[in-house]
Amino acid sequence: MTLAAAAVLLALTASSAGQSAPDTENGRYTLAPSGDGFLRLDTRSGAASICTDKGQGWICQLMPDERAALDAEIGRLTRDLDKIKAEQQALQREADELRKANETLKSQLASRDGPAAGKTEEALPKGDSLRKPEIKSTDGERKLEIPLPSDRELDKWMAYVEHAWRKLVDLANRLQKDTSGDKI
Repeated sequence: MTLAAAAVLLALTASSAGQSAPDTENGRYTLAPSGDGFLRLDTRSGAASICTDKGQGWICQLMPDERAALDAEIGRLTRDLDKIKAEQQALQREADELRKANETLKSQLASRDGPAAGKTEEALPKGDSLRKPEIKSTDGERKLEIPLPSDRELDKWMAYVEHAWRKLVDLANRLQKDTSGDKI
C-alpha cells in the first residue's frame, strides 16, 4: 500500500471518529486500493463503488451493476423459452391428431367392400397382351423391368385412336351443318 493511500485511509478513519462508528468497523464495507483511489465493496448488498479524491473531498460513485442487466436478460430468455416450449407442445398435439386421423382414414379405406368404381375383380383373359412387370435382381440390386408394347400392339392402338378421331370430326361436321341449316 502506498504512503498516500495509507494517509487517505487514516484520514477517513480519523474524520469519522467524532461521528458514530463507521461501517468499516462492523465489517460491512471492505476497501481495496485501485488506481487513484479505492474500491469499496458493500458486503451486505454486493454493491461496489469507486472512491476518489476530487480535490474537494472524497466521492464514492456506485459502479454500474451488470448483474441486474444479466438477470433481466435471463428472465427474457426464460420467458421466450417457455413460449417456444408451449408452441412446440401445441404442434406436437396437432401432429398427433393428424397421425390419428391418417390411421382412421387408412383403416376406413382398408375396410371398404368391393373394388373401386370402374375396376373389376375378374382376371384378364389369357390372350390379353398386358404383361406383368418383373422384378429382377442383378449384382445385389433389385431392378423393376416394365415390358413395353410391341409394334403390332402400338399399330393396333394407333388405328383405334385414328378411327375414334375420324368419327369425332365427322360428328362435329354434321352438327355444324345441322345448326347452319344445310342439308346433307
